[in-house]
Amino acid sequence: MKWSAFLKDRIMTLILQIFCMLGLCGYLLLLGNTLGEVLLIVLVWILILAAYLGKTYWDRKRYFEHLISTARSLEQAYLITEVMERPVLEEDRQYYQLLKLANKSMMEAITAIRHERREYKEYVEQWVHEIKTPISAIKLACENNKSEVTRRILTEAEKTDNYVEQALFYARSENVENDYLIRQVSLKDCVHSSVVHNKRLLIQNGVALDLGNLDELVLADSKWVEFILSQLLVNAVKYRRKEGSRISIQACVLGNQVELSVEDNGIGIPESDLPRIFEKGFTGNNGRNGQRSTGIGLYLCKRMCDKMGLGIQAVSKQGEYTRFLLVFPRA
Repeated sequence: MKWSAFLKDRIMTLILQIFCMLGLCGYLLLLGNTLGEVLLIVLVWILILAAYLGKTYWDRKRYFEHLISTARSLEQAYLITEVMERPVLEEDRQYYQLLKLANKSMMEAITAIRHERREYKEYVEQWVHEIKTPISAIKLACENNKSEVTRRILTEAEKTDNYVEQALFYARSENVENDYLIRQVSLKDCVHSSVVHNKRLLIQNGVALDLGNLDELVLADSKWVEFILSQLLVNAVKYRRKEGSRISIQACVLGNQVELSVEDNGIGIPESDLPRIFEKGFTGNNGRNGQRSTGIGLYLCKRMCDKMGLGIQAVSKQGEYTRFLLVFPRA
C-alpha cells in the first residue's frame, strides 16, 4: 500500500477538513481572536490529523502485508479466509464476509468438478474393462486361425488395444497422485514386462531388440514406468525404417541417478518438431505423413514423468536415430 494511494482514497475527507479549518479560522477571527491564536489552533489541528492519518496508514499497511504474506505461504491461497483473523473495522468485516461467500462458492464448484472427474475416470475404467474383453477375444481368434487376413486384423487389434490403454492412463493421469506408489523397482523387470506386452508388435514388424545392462534399482512406480516404456516401443515400431529395424535399451549410472536409454534406428524426428513432441495433441510431420498419430502417447509419458519426479528428453537425427532418455533417482 502506497502513501499517495492511501491519501487519494481519502481526498474528500481531506477537502472537508480544509473547509472546516477555513470556516473555524473565520469564525475565531470574527470573535476577536488574534491571528497567532488562530494559527496555533490550526497547527494543532493539522498535527492531530497528520498523526491520525499516519497511524491509520501504518496499521492498514501492516494488516494487508500480513494478509498477503499469509496467502503466499499457503499452498491453496483461496483458503486465506480460513486462517485470517476476523477484522476489527466494520468495513473490513464486510469485505471479509464477501470473501467467505466467494470462497464457499468456489469450494462447492471445486467439489463438483472433482466429483465429475471421479465419475469420468470410473466410467472410462469401466469402458476400458468392457472393451478389452472383445479385443482379447479377437486376438485369441486370430492366433488360432493364422492367415494373411487374421494377421492384419491382429495388427489393428494391437493398435486399438494401445489406444484403449492410452485412454485409461489419460483418465488416471488427472488424479495420478492417488494411483501410484513410489518404491524400489527393478529396471530389468519393467523393461522385460514392456517387451513381453509388445512382443507381437515387435515380431510382426521384424524389429530386433538389443538389451544392454539393466541391473539397476530405481525409485518409481513400476506400472507407470511400464506404460511409458510401452509407448516408446510402440513409437519406435511405428516410425521404424523399412529394413534392419532395431531398438536398443540400456541403463547407466550417473551419480545418484540412473539414466535409461531407449534408442531406435528409425526415420528420426525433424529438428523443427523436436521441441514440441511432448505437447498434447502434437503429431508433427511424421504423424501427419502416413502414420496415424494421436499426439497423446508422448504427452502422457511426459506427464507421468513429471508426476513421479523423473526426467525425460529426446535426442534425434532425422533419417538416422531417435533416443529417449529417462532419468530415475537411484534406489
